[in-house]
Amino acid sequence: MAYSLGDGLRPGCLADASDEAQFAELDTLGELGRRARAAGVQTIIEGPGHVPFDQIEANMKRQQAVCDGAPFYVLGPVVTDVFPGHDHITSAMGALAAAYHGASFLCYVTPAEHLGLPTPQDVKAGCITYKIAAHAADVARKLPGARDWDDAMADARGSLDWKRQFELAFDGDAARTIRHRDLKEEGDYCSMCGRQWCAVRISREVTEKIVAQQEGGRSSPST
Repeated sequence: MAYSLGDGLRPGCLADASDEAQFAELDTLGELGRRARAAGVQTIIEGPGHVPFDQIEANMKRQQAVCDGAPFYVLGPVVTDVFPGHDHITSAMGALAAAYHGASFLCYVTPAEHLGLPTPQDVKAGCITYKIAAHAADVARKLPGARDWDDAMADARGSLDWKRQFELAFDGDAARTIRHRDLKEEGDYCSMCGRQWCAVRISREVTEKIVAQQEGGRSSPST
């Protein structure tokens, strides 16, 4: 088991971030964490909810020092206070920075944050948005295997393999719906540039012609 040591004085708006009360409580959480570990109990430290983007790195590093590297659990943080209805996005920006600078757990936020109880659709939007933040941080931190998924998608896009792209997409249904909204067939292009100007299709055709010419030249009898 593990204690999740909550922070009752976490900032609820940007004006509260990184103040004396927040950091005094963090010091207390660090002490409680040491007492718990001395008794053989693991701890998770809960962290701030609203922090300006430029203060996130310092907050993460301070927690790591004060709490002896105990896993940090953050709500976002939300990086601006003026986008109610879109706080799954404002908080995911902070979550990406927090995860990149050492946070271990991200508490997702829904579009209903600060407004009301979330619907199932709000929960889905929040979870997907935070999956993006967490995966982006894993890639940026160069965790083993984190970018394999992205590289596989790049290969599928390069070969215009739509079926494979939808299989790899985290939300394949959403990707397929948007793709088929404008183009019913799979085809060898997308609707962004149209078939005539599709750079991926043109590059692939040029490559295929060059390979065919090279192979034809090798198979021709010498004169």
